[in-house]
Amino acid sequence: MGDARFFARSSPHGLATIVAVAEGAVAEGQAPESTRMFSGVAPLRAAGPNDVSFLDNRRYVAALDETAAGAVIVTEDLRDRVPAGAVAIVTATVSEAWVRVAELFHPRSPIRPGVHRTATIEDGATVDPTAEIGAYTLIETGAEIGANCRIGPHASIGSGVTIGRDARIGAHVTISHAHLGRRVTLFPGVRIGQEGFGFATTKTGFLTTPQLGRVIIGDDVEIGANSTIDRGSTGDTIVGAGTRLDNLVQIGHNVRLGRCCVIVAQAGIAGSTVVEDFVQIGGQAAIAGHLRIGAGSKIAGQSGVIGDVAPGAILMGTPAQPRKAFYRQLITLKRLTRDPG
Repeated sequence: MGDARFFARSSPHGLATIVAVAEGAVAEGQAPESTRMFSGVAPLRAAGPNDVSFLDNRRYVAALDETAAGAVIVTEDLRDRVPAGAVAIVTATVSEAWVRVAELFHPRSPIRPGVHRTATIEDGATVDPTAEIGAYTLIETGAEIGANCRIGPHASIGSGVTIGRDARIGAHVTISHAHLGRRVTLFPGVRIGQEGFGFATTKTGFLTTPQLGRVIIGDDVEIGANSTIDRGSTGDTIVGAGTRLDNLVQIGHNVRLGRCCVIVAQAGIAGSTVVEDFVQIGGQAAIAGHLRIGAGSKIAGQSGVIGDVAPGAILMGTPAQPRKAFYRQLITLKRLTRDPG
């Protein structure tokens, strides 16, 4: 796991280091092997004696019984299922521990401060000397790039754009009319700040409405490849801190996303809709404009939302409706169409 041609590797690491990074403990009754070393991480079925693995879902406990891993991160109730010879690292938050241990063995590649010789930094732009600016990147007048940022090749950073420290901007990203917070990650092909879809209809055709707002992106936001976020028309489009967008997501003008929302691939949100904190939206879901999606609600993939959503609601179907009502209708339809023969 972790092809060295693509992923940095840091190894070996001792058991004590791994347990500390996982913020766990060696299972009671197991003698800590302070000198034991591990070379990597791997899933249960592929792991060998020098690998660390994990299990956070009881449905896959059979794989735990058969694993050859040298150490396994598990919850307390599964520690007795860890095979003899493997170390059980016990924690209440297995997924979090696994992320930290995987990052221990495969850290992010370090920033290489400097500006590539083919990049263009216009007069009046500010680039922190600790930032890495990739090949053929354009940074226009008035843009500000913070400390320890990585700007990938062929990126275009428009005039007046600000990017907070520790950002990761992928190849071929374009950003205009936007302010980005700290530790923001934009994967390749993301488009931030382009004009929204707005026009007036006349007898002879259409008049494009000026889009005079910005895009404001909070700290710790990640936006997947080829996603698009339109700038506001009269107000701002806002993406709250900690939010995660998958690939190919469309966010219309004046949309306001709350904190720690999750929006999955090919979902789209039309203009001026407010999505409150901790909302989850499944793939290919469509959200109409000028709605309010309540905090903590969940919208299933391919749902079509045409009305406001109450906080904590779980909706599915087109038009979207509460989960129980959707399943009840589905069962009724199946009964009505059942072949009597």
